Amino acid sequence: MLHTRTSLSGMVTAPHHLAAQAGADVLREGGNAVEAMVAAASTIAVVYPHMNAIGGDGFWLIAEPGKAPVAVRACGPAARAASPAFYRERGMAVIPARGPQAALTVAGAVGGWAEALAVAAPWGNPLPLQRLLGDAVRHARDGIVVTPSQHRLTRDKLPELQDVPGFSDVFAQGGAPAVHSVLRQPALAETLRRLGEAGLDDFYRGDVARSNAAFLERIDSPLRLADLEAYRARRVKPLGLDLPMGCVFNMPPPTQGVSSLMILGLFERLGVNSAEGFEHVHGLVEATKRAFLLRNAYVGDPDRMSADPQVWLTPAVLAQEAGRIDRTRAAPWPQPTVPGDTVWMGAADKDGRVVSYIQSIFWEFGSGVVVPETGVLWQNRGSSFTLHDGPNALAPERLPFHTLNPAMAQFADGRILAYGTMGGEGQPQTQAAVFSRYALFGQDLQAAVTAPRWLLGRTWGAETTTLKLENRFDPELIAQLREVGHDIEVVGPFEDMMGHAGGVVFHPSGVIEGASDPRSDGSCAAV
Repeated sequence: MLHTRTSLSGMVTAPHHLAAQAGADVLREGGNAVEAMVAAASTIAVVYPHMNAIGGDGFWLIAEPGKAPVAVRACGPAARAASPAFYRERGMAVIPARGPQAALTVAGAVGGWAEALAVAAPWGNPLPLQRLLGDAVRHARDGIVVTPSQHRLTRDKLPELQDVPGFSDVFAQGGAPAVHSVLRQPALAETLRRLGEAGLDDFYRGDVARSNAAFLERIDSPLRLADLEAYRARRVKPLGLDLPMGCVFNMPPPTQGVSSLMILGLFERLGVNSAEGFEHVHGLVEATKRAFLLRNAYVGDPDRMSADPQVWLTPAVLAQEAGRIDRTRAAPWPQPTVPGDTVWMGAADKDGRVVSYIQSIFWEFGSGVVVPETGVLWQNRGSSFTLHDGPNALAPERLPFHTLNPAMAQFADGRILAYGTMGGEGQPQTQAAVFSRYALFGQDLQAAVTAPRWLLGRTWGAETTTLKLENRFDPELIAQLREVGHDIEVVGPFEDMMGHAGGVVFHPSGVIEGASDPRSDGSCAAV
């Protein structure tokens, strides 16, 4: 049984133990929470390749005591050549999920590392970038131990990935690598070494950029060097929701962060006063449905949206939507859903700076495209675009819809909580489960992460649209949910599909708490 970790000097939680340790080592050497997260982010891109890569996107929430959080949007737009006509000319009625034509958006994560480090620059005494990327370089060069989840996903997805350019040469020589075998990524090691030496900008406007762009063009991806050169991560204003205990923050569109906040705002208006019972689970599931209906209808590139998501978080709208929740019956479902693949990580340093960070390649192994010269695995985030009209219609330089949404709360008593999860469609639901248990009902942080969870609809690893419940829930509760119309599917006790959640809390006393998910390969590393 995992227990909440505590420290006075720093904490990093991540869904792979080597990433958590890389971040904690940076804190131990005097680094700050952002620097620790860059170390963890670069490391997890190496050691958890089925879930993550530097060819993906990222989103940051960064807080200091007494200040509002800063948000960094590090998601790349569609290529200038990416249009419906590009796909029609190739006989494609939909954007493929794998292969060169799935690699159609700029990878923004590395640019986000740079912008986050710029946010932290006034804090003083920065560690060298080469040190921050050092663990990632070492693991890529010397090798990583293949986890059961990497073996399983490589085996299961190999039929659709084995012929994608570059994939098998790196991740599946001779088939799926055996559990506990050693996987080396020398080209990626050299790329990370180069970035540490030349600077992160090299990923977009240097040798690394030129190598990536040349290969992507050669295999008929719509991405070009000009797309990489034009990219910059951006600081944006986070969305905020006032609750009696404090303020909760999340990312604005193109992410589904507004859904995560809406669920909490709607649930608060239901007046539920105890955890784990029918009112808790049914209330959050029904709040999820209301939030997802608005998300599906409107959320996309923020420059092209017809609605202001902050309006959905006003008392009037929340009261109206909460009034549409039937407390005794399940509303009809399903609605359209989106898969996703992600890692969430959190960090806090001794000075009370807290980071909530999420990094993603969308599906497991992303597009499957691996650039031989650089070892970069490219995301398939752009496959979430549609080739017909709507909030997420494909157009050149448009931002795709993102399931990614790191969360943060600033409590009235001075605590700062960073929390989040992987899991695509399940991210807002897992966030609601963890937050409600910890913040509203006073559960221990690790207990809130470990407790049984639910999932409405389809997400990573799940093909059905039922309401899935881990079998550790009380059978009487499961029966009650069935009776009111929920289409229940009971699954195993600790399911990957429920997300790999975690949390870090900084207390005004200087005490730091951390929790990691027993469903993952991760840990919580304290300094």
